[in-house]
Amino acid sequence: MASDELPKPTLLKRVPLGHSRRRLNLERHLRIWLYVMGIPMFALSLYVLNEHGASFQTMLICALSVILFWALAVSSITEQIAHPLRTLTNVVSALREEDYSFRVRGGRRDDAFGDLASEVNALAGMLQSQRTGALEAMALLERVMAAMESPLLAFDLEGRLLMLNAGGEHVFGTSSEYALGKSAEELNLAHLLATEDGERVVLQQNDPQADRWIVKRSSFRMRGVRHTLLMLSDVSKALREEERVAWERLIRVLGHEINNSLTPIKSIAGSLRARLVVTESASDFERGLAVIENRAESLNRFLQAYRQLMKLPAPTLKPISLVMLISRVVHLEARLPITILASEDAVVFVDADLIEQALINLVRNAVDAALSSDEAGQAPSSVELRWERAGPDVIIFILDNGLGLTNAENLFVPFYTTKPGGTGIGLVLAQQIAEAHSGSVRLTNRTDSQGCIAELRLACGEDRHSDPN
Repeated sequence: MASDELPKPTLLKRVPLGHSRRRLNLERHLRIWLYVMGIPMFALSLYVLNEHGASFQTMLICALSVILFWALAVSSITEQIAHPLRTLTNVVSALREEDYSFRVRGGRRDDAFGDLASEVNALAGMLQSQRTGALEAMALLERVMAAMESPLLAFDLEGRLLMLNAGGEHVFGTSSEYALGKSAEELNLAHLLATEDGERVVLQQNDPQADRWIVKRSSFRMRGVRHTLLMLSDVSKALREEERVAWERLIRVLGHEINNSLTPIKSIAGSLRARLVVTESASDFERGLAVIENRAESLNRFLQAYRQLMKLPAPTLKPISLVMLISRVVHLEARLPITILASEDAVVFVDADLIEQALINLVRNAVDAALSSDEAGQAPSSVELRWERAGPDVIIFILDNGLGLTNAENLFVPFYTTKPGGTGIGLVLAQQIAEAHSGSVRLTNRTDSQGCIAELRLACGEDRHSDPN
């Protein structure tokens, strides 16, 4: 991490150009010295003419000729010296304006101006190369930031937002055009600035199923001013994967131990029933053996159902119409008519069998909740299904008018269920299927009326699921 101390200013060494108090510009200074150097030649020419007895008219003509010739020579010499300097000035000025396309022509080595021109050209080429490399690096950085799903934010010393990538726009539900330049308090992000490096935060405090994030905090300096850089890492998927692995191990151990006991119990109960002599006094004993055998068989089926969590196949992605997929699921539910709200069709690249199973579980839960509300006499049962596009994704909404969620924290815990006869694996299985498709499952209580909303997010594009290798 960069040090928070301000760097010491670099002392600039200036080379003096001269010691005169009232310095003339170079061209005028050069002209004066050249004219002064021509005075002895002018006086010598007049002296020679006078010694040879030249007439006044001749001496005047010669003097004017010498003056004109020397004036032209001074002008030519001055231009020969000043023109390369003006050219170099223009090139250096272009460099200062970050225009590196200008070059000095005609420069040769072993020449004062030629050496200077060659060095200026080399400097311009080096700066142009560095600028090209910086632009390419900046373009690569912008593409990396745009491709990052993790939110990335940068704040200045006063807490104003200076940078927000596409992942941050998606998570916080805002746009860079609106958010940049605003303070953390205005954006309700002040709690992020107060977090320490590695601290876990919940972005949506009122949502019991909100994703959990870890804040990676660092600082950098731009133009000597300290800035704060925050990157949020979503650990909810990793935590759910750890939970799933833990449940798989538990199910494997429980299944192995219970099956070792159920198999002989069921076998012995069946053998005793077969050998039992049917008498009036033995009828109660026979019914007891039948209960033991039936419950052993039921418990075995129960364990086999849970083992589905351990054997979820890898999805085989193919394009399919969303309308066709939803229509098949709706027709499988016969207890209650499902209302499909009109929405634009979309093509999704999914494993149709797996997504159909996930939708069946979600629709079944919605119908169960709606029927329980009807039995309580609160409202007629109704389940609605609709979908909408959300950028590159499609979100399927399943709405019911049941009693709503009472214990949302345990929704995706295997074995947990509030329904009599429920297995507690429907939502867990739907969640695993969605995550295998780079999607998600989310359940929340409705705000417009009584009931619950189940959201299944799926990707539309094939490239999202492509193999990175």
